Amino acid sequence: MSGKRIGIGARPTTDPQAQAWIRQTGRETLGKGSLYTARLTLDVTPALRARIKVAAFGEGITVAEMLRELLERRFPEDAP
Repeated sequence: MSGKRIGIGARPTTDPQAQAWIRQTGRETLGKGSLYTARLTLDVTPALRARIKVAAFGEGITVAEMLRELLERRFPEDAP
């Protein structure tokens, strides 16, 4: 290897639309993570887990979204 240095060059200019898209995507991801900060572990039978997964898939949502909706209905914020 020789001691000759090769310059990298100037930093390319950024596309403002691309930067806005990156920031927007990051905010959505961070927002969800900061919103749901508590983890709940629940033991269920494999058969119940399968039924839950099939139901969530049928509704086009994740199991986590489905269970959050169920828990919100059962334990609303304004409950006594």
